[in-house]
Amino acid sequence: MKKGFQLAGLDNCESESPLGGKSNRCVVVAANVPILAHSLERTQRNWFARSNSPTDLIVQVGDSTFHLHKLAMASRSEYLNRLVFQRGSNRERVGDSLIIQLKNLPGGKKYFELVVKFCYGRKFDITAANIAPLYCAAHFLEMSEDLEQGNLISKTESFLTFLILSSWKNTFRILKTTESISPWAKDLQIVKRCSEAIAWKACTNPNASCENEGPLKHAQASNSVVDNWWFEDVSNLRIDHFVEVIQSIRRRGTKPEVIGSCIEHWTRKWFSQVTLGLDKDTPKPITLHLHRISTECLVNMLPTEENSVTCNFLLHLLKAGLMLKINSELLCVLERRVALMLEKCRVPDLLVKNQGEKHSLYDVTVVLRVLRFYVCGLSSNRSAKPHIVARLVDGYLTHVARDENLTMESFKSLVEALPQNARYCDDYLYRAIDMFLKAHPNLTEEDRTDICRKLEYHRLSHEARQHVMQNDRLPLKLTTEFVILEQVNMATLMTSNGSNYRRTNAQTIMRVNRDLENRQINNAKEINMMRKDVEMIKSQLLEVNSCKIKLQKQLKRCIY
Repeated sequence: MKKGFQLAGLDNCESESPLGGKSNRCVVVAANVPILAHSLERTQRNWFARSNSPTDLIVQVGDSTFHLHKLAMASRSEYLNRLVFQRGSNRERVGDSLIIQLKNLPGGKKYFELVVKFCYGRKFDITAANIAPLYCAAHFLEMSEDLEQGNLISKTESFLTFLILSSWKNTFRILKTTESISPWAKDLQIVKRCSEAIAWKACTNPNASCENEGPLKHAQASNSVVDNWWFEDVSNLRIDHFVEVIQSIRRRGTKPEVIGSCIEHWTRKWFSQVTLGLDKDTPKPITLHLHRISTECLVNMLPTEENSVTCNFLLHLLKAGLMLKINSELLCVLERRVALMLEKCRVPDLLVKNQGEKHSLYDVTVVLRVLRFYVCGLSSNRSAKPHIVARLVDGYLTHVARDENLTMESFKSLVEALPQNARYCDDYLYRAIDMFLKAHPNLTEEDRTDICRKLEYHRLSHEARQHVMQNDRLPLKLTTEFVILEQVNMATLMTSNGSNYRRTNAQTIMRVNRDLENRQINNAKEINMMRKDVEMIKSQLLEVNSCKIKLQKQLKRCIY
């Protein structure tokens, strides 16, 4: 650690070593002070500058009062100089002392106290924790070199530049202190300078996050550097500062997927309080307003490049946007981006968890919104592959169907979200429906019939049909229909193979129609009888086929 280091007029600065040490600090002493104060005494909320001459200036900052000397303060501050020596007889006085009120001083009374110490030539430390507010206060009071060489603006400017360029951690400390003086920090380019310094170090110095670590940790980090080493520090920033940093990093040509990952890291950290309802320090309306603004900022700053952000993150962001009621155009932006990614997604990409015991485990409403957006664009997208999305949706349905809290309306809406011709086969859809019925055994016959409305006999494989006819969870009407259609199908096969089976295809169809008209098939016993009939037809068909094979063999023998 170096002591007594001189930096552009700063006195007695200390600098940390690369491998550790104290935080950077600098002891500031003003030169050529017109009035020296023996002491600065505090009595409750009043400050008194004790010197050989009586005080003649009272400065009120907030609820505190400073009893000072005009010459000491006005000689360093152009702003106070104008207030002290402006003309007018109606100014407020207490005895021989002029009263001045300072409103909107950056940092308030805490930093005006440091300004007073500087003007009276008393030593004080400036560090990363106070440099930004003090720098802003110096600009507010116009403490420039025009009045005195080595004035407070030049001293704080030099040390601020030194801290930003030399220390990764102190740059973040400076940004943190600017939150309470945000307009001034932005106007004086403090936020921009810190953001550009962070971007420069993040893009050029992979080991910058290892400062203040021992040699062993430093060496280990050097051997395991990855693109996201800076994510955690950046994720501690407030949204406006985070936006500035990301913009600076983007201007340096960082990969879009790295920027997208950083945005996702920040969002998951800050928005856990929204989804979990843990943010109790701030009143709810204010909290929701801040998160709404944050969400809109995040959507606007997302990289537009393909695969720069994950589908799952976009769905979580969409969920947050719906909760917070962000701008509808931004919601459409998110829905469109996810819809364009659906054909390359997997089932885990669609899983967005809900919070609370009364809700379903996964939020299906966000997925449903994206599916409807996707379907709306099918007519204008000739390269779309809806059968791939249908397979994805059926897999998603299978995953969420096990949830007892998933409502029938939500499940049915997902089943019907895609057009009928999007599925080549209904096997996976049938599996999802069967799982849902198993998890919801108390559904009425009418509800079960409604859920199964999308299932079609000719779109199921032979194995799936057999399972349907033996599945007691399905509505009786559907099971009956499948058994009848299976009979028709078997009869068609029999007649096409030249069987002498007495029931022709036309007779079978006539019987089916007659049974349906008379509504005679209405109980499980009849279904079981029909199942046996189907099994008997199968065995007869096998016999016919074996006879056919024997006849073909005998015919070959006769020919030869």
